[in-house]
Amino acid sequence: MKRVEITEKASKIVKQLKTKHGALIFHQSGGCCDGSAPMIFEKEDMYLDESDVHLGDVEGVPFYMNQDQFNYWKHTHLTIDVTEGRGASFSLEIPLGLRFLIHSRLLTKDEEAFFNSK
Repeated sequence: MKRVEITEKASKIVKQLKTKHGALIFHQSGGCCDGSAPMIFEKEDMYLDESDVHLGDVEGVPFYMNQDQFNYWKHTHLTIDVTEGRGASFSLEIPLGLRFLIHSRLLTKDEEAFFNSK
């Protein structure tokens, strides 16, 4: 089971960004720049520490969220999508006139049991 997935449209953008920038990393922002949005950076441009939780990989790109934020979102399944418009962040898709966003839903009982058993 996966905690985070990606739409086909967003997947195409991630592939394009990987071709241009190499190794990447997603981090769910906590709201300081562009609300609470998934942001993608070149891997070496993102500092992670023990307070960041790895939720999974999408298109070979690891997806992280800060532990404090994860405590609020731990009961949700996340899907990364993309839309037209310029977000107010330093995320790599912004120059393309696009921004990533998150769709969330509550975990099913089976998903909740699976993730709680880990």
